Amino acid sequence: MGKHSASTWLAAILCTVAAPALAQQECGKVSIAEMNWASAGVAAQVDKIILEAGYGCDVELVSGDTMPTFTSMNEKGEPDMAPELWVNAVRTALDAAVAEERLVIAAPMLQDGGVEGWWIPKYIADAHPEIDSVEAALERPDLFPAPEDASRGAVHNCPSGWNCQISTENLFRALKADEKGFDLVDTGSAAGLDGSIAGAYEREQGWFGYYWAPTSILGKYEMVRLPFSATFDKEHWDACTAVADCPDPRVNPYPVSEVYTVVTAEFAEKAGVAMDYIKTRKWDNQTVGQVLAWMDDNQGTNEDAAYYFLENNPDLWHAWVPADIAAKVDSAL
Repeated sequence: MGKHSASTWLAAILCTVAAPALAQQECGKVSIAEMNWASAGVAAQVDKIILEAGYGCDVELVSGDTMPTFTSMNEKGEPDMAPELWVNAVRTALDAAVAEERLVIAAPMLQDGGVEGWWIPKYIADAHPEIDSVEAALERPDLFPAPEDASRGAVHNCPSGWNCQISTENLFRALKADEKGFDLVDTGSAAGLDGSIAGAYEREQGWFGYYWAPTSILGKYEMVRLPFSATFDKEHWDACTAVADCPDPRVNPYPVSEVYTVVTAEFAEKAGVAMDYIKTRKWDNQTVGQVLAWMDDNQGTNEDAAYYFLENNPDLWHAWVPADIAAKVDSAL
């Protein structure tokens, strides 16, 4: 009896000691795409911290971009996860991969979606509540003076070489904005576009044009996205709005881009309880914008911004995980 009791006692101790190792083995090695834009890069770092500290995973970050990462996940099964995949760019192929059980769609990483449109500063919207649409703004060129000719209004275009430059130009023509006293102003680059917004805010002047969310600029400066009068027409968007030199563009608002976390089927099967986290966590564009603004102001890295987010938004991310996991991550922080 004594030997049997001792053996039972020893087995119990070994099971207790082995439990954390078993939990770690349950998750194992995880490869995450750290995409080359800020919001996705920070999301990858947040996932790395939580999966390592909370779930005992061994996380490797790999450089990524939308099409190369999706193609590699679909064809090679690696990396295991893309935290922020803008699925409109790969919708048909993604649907096929999900149907054929190669990939799994998890949580909507950006719960508001990726947002594009034409914006004005909030102080202009507050001072002129009648400007409640793009069409209403086009009735007031005097409020949005062009940098080269203050007698005309300005619609600031998307950065050169981006597809949104084409759609903005087509919408400018569809709205007959030139006849209403507006010029389409090319800012040349994302930095030039950001600078035009920052400069307008510093002088409290009017600004009107294309922008998107989430970004650090919208985290720093309050902007209001104006609706278009029309409803979204996908067929016309694909055939004309997004096509250079479309001969007959119509008013057509930007679609909201769906932004999801996508994982390989193998990861979904092997990751165990860590997959519960991947299915749950998501954040809103305002929060992301604030984190990116802090990152920009402090010249921080993606990892710096991830720690900033976790340290300053516990109520948000604690809801993504069980209490014991949250406690482990808090202790690591």
